[in-house]
Amino acid sequence: MIVLGIETSCDETGVGVVRLDDAGGVELLANEVASSVDEHARFGGVVPEVASRAHLQAMVPAVHRALGTAGVSGRDVQAVAVTAGPGLTGALLVGVAAAKAYAAAWDVPLYGVNHLAAHVAVDTLQHGPLPPCLALLVSGGHSSLLDVPDIAGPVTPLGATIDDAAGEAFDKVARLLGLPFPGGPHIDRVARDGDPAAIAFPRGLTGPRDAPFDFSFSGLKTAVARHVEALERAGTPVPLADVAASFQEAVVDVLTAKAVRAARERGMETLLLGGGVAANSRLRALAEERCTAAGIRLRVPRPGLCTDNGAMVAALGAHLFAAGAKPSPADLPADSSLPVTEVLVG
Repeated sequence: MIVLGIETSCDETGVGVVRLDDAGGVELLANEVASSVDEHARFGGVVPEVASRAHLQAMVPAVHRALGTAGVSGRDVQAVAVTAGPGLTGALLVGVAAAKAYAAAWDVPLYGVNHLAAHVAVDTLQHGPLPPCLALLVSGGHSSLLDVPDIAGPVTPLGATIDDAAGEAFDKVARLLGLPFPGGPHIDRVARDGDPAAIAFPRGLTGPRDAPFDFSFSGLKTAVARHVEALERAGTPVPLADVAASFQEAVVDVLTAKAVRAARERGMETLLLGGGVAANSRLRALAEERCTAAGIRLRVPRPGLCTDNGAMVAALGAHLFAAGAKPSPADLPADSSLPVTEVLVG
């Protein structure tokens, strides 16, 4: 059983190919990603129109490369999965339209899947079957805590960001510090030479009356901006590494503390960390430290599977097929605000 997955929710054109065996195991055969990040860098963020155009240009070559790497042809593909949402509307439309065309040409079922649920499913490509778990998904657009009893089943949201997502905060703070876009990798790199306790930046939504599993990083971003501005007004050099390390520590402290608390309260023995920000070295280290102390098993995909990619979409499509899920209709829509509770559209 060969499944092809297409991901175009933001600025990466991802095409993945997986094989589903008779026992329900999923093997990764190809994971091709064409990123348009360089085209957005001069704007300091993703420009939807630029992303959509880049997807149009990259789609067919990416599919051809993925099939070639996997050593299969279109005739071997038995299902097509595609991110139907959430994401940028124009970008999603490119992927959905392409997936419909390929599914129709190959006469195979089409599965329109949820981007966030796919970030959970991708872990099975590296670590095998996933038991019921608490998922912490952290990216440029999402900071979410999810109760996932089954990959192919309903997902229960426990908390989410109420303003800036963690990845968005990384990008904005990087811009304040004069670091390139995307900001996450550069802050992670610079922070390694800094003192995470040098500056006492705030931890948002951690008071006794705050929502226990929601996130807010807008206030933290503002606190960093004010700290930098105060130093510059005083003519004092900005300690770049210390600011980056202290900001990063404030983010990962909140993320991991809330995730471990949620896992304990829900009686979950496994915590899954996913999304682009899951590639952050400090987040992975602190999550491991706190999970070990709490007796919780941590699962984190390798960095290449954390960022947006087609493999995660193909993996979720394969699990849905194995569970006997009904395919999506031929008029599958792209939904930029698709709720996380809707794993499969249709």
